[in-house]
Amino acid sequence: MTLVNLMDAVPMGLAPGLDPSSVKVIRMHGLPLREESHPSPEALLVLDGHLELDVCGSPVSLSKGQLYVLPAGTPHTARRGSHGTLAIVQLQEGLTPA
Repeated sequence: MTLVNLMDAVPMGLAPGLDPSSVKVIRMHGLPLREESHPSPEALLVLDGHLELDVCGSPVSLSKGQLYVLPAGTPHTARRGSHGTLAIVQLQEGLTPA
């Protein structure tokens, strides 16, 4: 397994379009969050646990290892019952994951 430090990856060109300051890792504790949207696409990766999303009024369930990419401007919220660890990556506008 190769370890890539995102702080080093951007200048080296290993992660084009990724700003290291746009990566967050959070713990979910089962409480719902207020609806939000972002001006750029957002990738959500469940590292452990379970994420219950509401995306444009539709439920989406994600488990460990699953990735969900929200297009720019998409209203979304974490619903009650979401728990575990979530990695959130704000992507630059126009950048879509392969």
